Amino acid sequence: MVNSLKNKKVQLWARRLHIYVSMALLLVVLFFAVTGITLNRPHLYVSEQPKVDQQILAIPDFLFAITDDHLVVDKTKLLAYLADKTNVTGKPSSVQLFSEVEEGELVEGEVSLDYKGPGFNSTVFIDLVTQEAEIETTHYGVIAVLNDLHKGRNSGQVWAWFIDISALLMIFFVLTGVCLLVPKKKSFSLGLKWTAFGSVISLLIYLFAVP
Repeated sequence: MVNSLKNKKVQLWARRLHIYVSMALLLVVLFFAVTGITLNRPHLYVSEQPKVDQQILAIPDFLFAITDDHLVVDKTKLLAYLADKTNVTGKPSSVQLFSEVEEGELVEGEVSLDYKGPGFNSTVFIDLVTQEAEIETTHYGVIAVLNDLHKGRNSGQVWAWFIDISALLMIFFVLTGVCLLVPKKKSFSLGLKWTAFGSVISLLIYLFAVP
């Protein structure tokens, strides 16, 4: 195994891949390093007074109907209407519906749902009696956006795959670095000592400093 790693072709490709993967990951590693600090010290970077935007929107009749003394809301059309008429973005939650119908008349009808995205969330409350929607969006600032992206929170499946692929490339970057050290006995020996030192320090911190 060690001898195969010392092969010239293996070393050549390891060096190339190590360099190109590191350059491809340059900004990605910086991003996760910086946001690691902002996540660890949220009280220093995250805004304590988030920006809140409010919006009132009229709800048309075609989005709901009363059938057999039950209120029926077309959820697909409702979400499409909100997307068209408002500035809400993010992933919508399930639609919560409460209603009271007497003799075919709507006595009380309430619809609520949330939208969540990196660094913000929106709440939508609809009174179907008055046919009016109240939309409140809370923005927590740029740092909150970056922190949520770091965690993959409310960022969608594409971003989740981006995080996974970046992590795999980082592992590949580390392994090619080890491969390049194998033929250099002194450097490899010193590298192993530093690896052991860092591992022991990390373990001791976990055992004695973490509550």
